[in-house]
Amino acid sequence: QVQLVESGGGLVQAGGSLRLSCVASGRTASSYAMAWFRQAPGKEREFVAADARSAGSTRYADSVKGRFTISRDNAKNTVYLQMNSLKPEDTAVYYCASRLAISRSIVLVTDRAYDYWGQGTQVTVSS
Repeated sequence: QVQLVESGGGLVQAGGSLRLSCVASGRTASSYAMAWFRQAPGKEREFVAADARSAGSTRYADSVKGRFTISRDNAKNTVYLQMNSLKPEDTAVYYCASRLAISRSIVLVTDRAYDYWGQGTQVTVSS
């Protein structure tokens, strides 16, 4: 059973930075694709960033491109989301997701494609 636990959320002023972490257990990190999604109050969950697998391709939502970076440390079974230049519209609960990788180049951006989910961590950006 794969388990994902996020941390690192909090309250930050606009223009600030946060780094979210997602620790995975129960599987080999390098063979799994990892993704971040977010859900703001009253809105549907949306894609933020993902990678195809370890050292594979990455994709970002247009709204975060150039500001957010997804990375991973396979030795620690951890994926990160570095968030810079935060805006109030980035306020949401951020979720880590995972699935068995398809290939090194195919990055999945729909939430239904992912099998395992964390509990979420709140990010609040004040103006």
